[in-house]
Amino acid sequence: MGVAGYSEMARMLGLNDVADKYAAIAKKMAVKWEEMANEGDHYRLAFDRKDTWSQKYNMVWDKLWNLNLFPNNVIRKEINYYLTKQNPYGLPLDSRKEYTKSDWIMWTAAMSSDKETFQKFSDPVYKYINETVSRVPISDWHHTDSGRWVGFRARSVIGGYWMKVLMDKVQNNQ
Repeated sequence: MGVAGYSEMARMLGLNDVADKYAAIAKKMAVKWEEMANEGDHYRLAFDRKDTWSQKYNMVWDKLWNLNLFPNNVIRKEINYYLTKQNPYGLPLDSRKEYTKSDWIMWTAAMSSDKETFQKFSDPVYKYINETVSRVPISDWHHTDSGRWVGFRARSVIGGYWMKVLMDKVQNNQ
């Protein structure tokens, strides 16, 4: 997504030859990643780690910018897999631990194709905020099984909760 972002910035500056070059590189990288990370019904945390998974929250930029870098419905496959990994207080960040970053859950949720699926991700975040016994200003780092605070408090990354609003605004202006 970083290479694709560079391409988009070059295009904004009118450097279309640079933009096209890096867009092609980003597309090749995404195809290669899909091949190397493919685990059947989801994509691995790391290429050499079978039976692992992680939120691919940064793919939100592929959807937001309407780049379609990733082949074979990667985003839809990941969203469907994540729904099988949910805990009462949200989607874990990856297969290693049960904790999460709630702002990244909201980025992941924004990739959903419909409101119902979006709410399957956002409702547990609301449940965490509403029910946690850890009374600190909203933490973006919490346990998805217990709703307990891990660390961080009142950080600006909570602005990521508004990713869906940004996405809807961009799509309505296209």
